[in-house]
Amino acid sequence: MTTALLVIDVQESFRQQPQWDRISNPGIAADVARLVEHARAAGEPVLWVLHAEPGSGGAFDPESGAVRLIDGLEPAADEPVLVKRVHNAFTTTDLEEQLERRDVRAVRLAGIRTEQCVETTARLASDLGYRVEVVLDATATHPLALHDGSGELTADEVITRTAAALSGRFATITTIAEVLSTEPAAVPGFA
Repeated sequence: MTTALLVIDVQESFRQQPQWDRISNPGIAADVARLVEHARAAGEPVLWVLHAEPGSGGAFDPESGAVRLIDGLEPAADEPVLVKRVHNAFTTTDLEEQLERRDVRAVRLAGIRTEQCVETTARLASDLGYRVEVVLDATATHPLALHDGSGELTADEVITRTAAALSGRFATITTIAEVLSTEPAAVPGFA
């Protein structure tokens, strides 16, 4: 079974926002680069996803120049860069076709906003029949305000909640160390 690495929204847009100083994993680009190197060495496809909000005038507007990968991340010539306009990486892109073309049946996810774009992509990928793995320590997020305005969840609490919601239902939760220490065909949850 072919596994693809999906790198979701590890983009300059987030670094341009004031809350970047509260990101759970400011070194996410280096963590993702390790996973990309591993996937390439194993001959696994790598697909890059960016989020854009055309016409918004903000950091996610392509006109801002920030809708690009964080420095240090560089797609290879055969690695597509897909641009989405919603939370999940499937709905407004040709991601499913890209995966089918590469005979991918399992996806490994890393990226920014653990509970938002990574989680929604994991859920949809699972619903579409893919085996899903979320490399939890290769994701990042910010604290999240509570719905009633009474405070916020810390970034660690958001990540823990996301892992609990996905694990055993939509995805296998793993770590960078586990991915790097196993052969691609032996990753837990992948047959």
